[in-house]
Amino acid sequence: MLTLHYCSNSRAQRILWLLEELKLQYNLNVIKFHPSELKSDEHRKRHPLGRVPVLEEGEITIYESGAIVEYIISRHSNGELKPKVTDEYFPEYLQWFHYCEGMIMPPMNTIVVHTLILPEDRRNEEVLRQAKNLLTKALKPVNQLLEKNKYLIDKFSGVDFMLGHSLFMSNKLKCVSDEFKNIKRYLNLISEREAFQKAINT
Repeated sequence: MLTLHYCSNSRAQRILWLLEELKLQYNLNVIKFHPSELKSDEHRKRHPLGRVPVLEEGEITIYESGAIVEYIISRHSNGELKPKVTDEYFPEYLQWFHYCEGMIMPPMNTIVVHTLILPEDRRNEEVLRQAKNLLTKALKPVNQLLEKNKYLIDKFSGVDFMLGHSLFMSNKLKCVSDEFKNIKRYLNLISEREAFQKAINT
């Protein structure tokens, strides 16, 4: 049985979305986004830094959302959600799957820190401005990609759980302007999926 250790409003939503899309059976351990639970001895045995998501299956424990998405797709999707290595879309799949953590999440993490996490007297407006500028630049190629694709690549895939969720979080932080009309259209599309709604509302 799969067990997902989970906090709302976090990367763990990617994993819950995937589990729901594949209609897999799983146990959900909801953890408060607070050091009292994330940094507890019990949770540090699962993740040494006290973070989520963490996935367990039997004797296997795996963390890092991208690794978990790859694991679930490889072992539990019956060949769905990822192009074969010989498929023409495989290189594109790899690029945009990793674009999420490489280009979108670093500035977004900074924005979260300087708008939500730090007390007001420790927030830096210049750092925040630079992060928003970097995020806007990183979103432009995604908006162009969505001019030609309904989903992020030719069809619904693992990229949507990674990059798609990051776009959703960017929009939630009010960092996706109306000029990115293709991203807005895409966000409306994934928001219609029942599994996505389950993930973001849990």
